[in-house]
Order: sequence, then C-alpha cells, then structure tokens
Amino acid sequence: MTIRTLLKVTLVFTFLVILMGAYTRLSDAGLGCPDWPGCYGHLKVPSQTHDVQQAQLAFPERPLEQDKAWLEMIHRYIAGTLGLMVLAIFFISLKSPQTPKKLPAFILLLIVFQAALGMWTVTMKLMPIIVMAHLLGGFSLFALLLLLHLRHQSLTLLPSDASLARYRPLALMSLMVLLIQIMLGGWTSSNYAALSCTVLPFCEGNWPARLDFITAFNPFQGQHASYEFGVLEYDARMTIHISHRVWAIVTAITICLLSFKLIKRGQTPLIKRCASLLLALLTVQFCLGLANVIFHLPLNIAVAHNGGAALLMLNLVFINYLLWRKTSTQPANRGIPS
Repeated sequence: MTIRTLLKVTLVFTFLVILMGAYTRLSDAGLGCPDWPGCYGHLKVPSQTHDVQQAQLAFPERPLEQDKAWLEMIHRYIAGTLGLMVLAIFFISLKSPQTPKKLPAFILLLIVFQAALGMWTVTMKLMPIIVMAHLLGGFSLFALLLLLHLRHQSLTLLPSDASLARYRPLALMSLMVLLIQIMLGGWTSSNYAALSCTVLPFCEGNWPARLDFITAFNPFQGQHASYEFGVLEYDARMTIHISHRVWAIVTAITICLLSFKLIKRGQTPLIKRCASLLLALLTVQFCLGLANVIFHLPLNIAVAHNGGAALLMLNLVFINYLLWRKTSTQPANRGIPS
C-alpha cells in the first residue's frame, strides 16, 4: 500500500472514529468501562458469569451495562487501530527522502496525546474540559491528516493573483469562526446542555435575565465524584446553549459570505466546487442543528451534526490551503512547511 492510499484510508477511518466517539458520548456510554485501557480489568467486555461478578466487585459504583461497555470498547479498538495507521504513516515518511518529516511526527505526537486524553476522560469521570479537549484533538487530527494528504498530491491550483489574495483573510477568519463554534458545541455536549433550551430561536422564558457567563465558561467546576450528566445549574447550561446558537448565526453568515464570493469570483472550477460544497454542508448542518432542537436531540441526528461539523472544517481547511498557496502548478508536497 502506498502512503497516498494509506493516507486516504486513514482520513476515512479518522472520520469514523469521530462519528463513533460522538455516538459513544451521546449514548451516555463514556463511562461504559470505568477503567482504561481495558474494561473492568479485561481486554474485552466481561460476559462470563464469574467475570461479571468479579467486575461488579471491583467497581461496585459502576454496574456493568453490556451495551454501553461494548460501545466504549469498540470506540477504543478503532481508535487504537487509527493510532497504528498513523504510526505506519510516520515510519513510511521516515524511510522516504521525498516526504515531509515534521508534519507526520507532529501527527504522531497528537494521537499519543489523544490517547492520554481518552484515558483522562475515563479516569477524571467525564470532566468537561477534558471531554472537549478530546473532541478538539480528533478534529485537529482530521485536519492535519488532510494537509499531509495534500502534501502528497499534485493539484491544479489557483493562480496567485490579487483577486485570490483578497479572499485569504476571509477564508482564514471563516475557519477560526467555525473552530470557535466547534468548541462551543463540544462545551455544550460535555456539559449536557443540548436540551437546556427547547424552543426557537433562542430559549424559553425570561432567558436574558438568567445568563451566567462566568459560571458557564469556567473550565474548573470543582471536584465531583463524576461529571456524567453534568454538574452545572440550569442557568449556566442555558447560557452555554444560547452561546452556541448565537455563534451558529455568526458562523453561518461568515461562511455564506465566503462561499458566495468564491462562487462569484473564483478563478477555477475547483474553487467554485469547493465553495458550492461548503454552502451545501453549511445548509445541512444548520438544518441538523434545528432538528436537534425540534426533535429533542435524537441520537442519529446528533451524531450526524458532529460529522457535519467535521466535514465543514475539512472543506474550509482545503479552501484555505488552495487560497494561501504561493504557486499555481507545482507539486503539493512543496507548498507548505512540513
């Protein structure tokens, strides 16, 4: 298998890990196994009667739930497989004199840190700041793998002229705005605030008088036996939820502006297609967000909302890559620093 093929497979696999992580979290299975890296002291979920009895004795505070435990372990298995794939990419890059070295090394370090965050997610009992960091680590890994993949491609890129250069700040700003929205989404999910407001466009009741930003966005929420199902009071959760909704509007406006400008002024079919896809993904993502509120966070829609955010980010990373390139036709592995 060539490194290009391996990178393509790894990108797809990373997206599956992101979806599986979202499914595990939204199924309240994040503590399906109370230890790490095994499950109740085993490499797989205990099923034999004596193993189940030993598991219950070892973790009396966490009764074994087979379905949740298997969700958690499947997530760990595929995340571990992804780690091996990233390790293979790193070693292949080391052996090839024509491939970048620093970027694969950084990706390897990132996935090692991701594994540590996965462990801390369990050992710190779903502490929100750790859960959100774990989510952001997965998205960062997705973006960096795309950049490494692009380094190994030869693309027909945009001409480097003034009409392109003036969209670079807007493209970069759009990516930053989206990243903030992803962070807010992660903070909403990790604090179990997704159902704090169940009406549109913002929230029920006299919500402006109840906003509590200091408590809502304090990363240190005190010591608790477990953060499962959240520890914040309603006002703080409502504030988190409303912030996510308001910033969604900011994100939509910013990305729409970029999309329309690139569709209208883009110099190549590639950038026009990317801009059209960006607009389509944004529309789907916005509808999924509305559906989460209207239908009270159904699992399949909530997972799709996570996946939509990942694809939006990937598209914006690609657009920024195209716009910030210094040359128009050279091989992609000379374009950005390794």
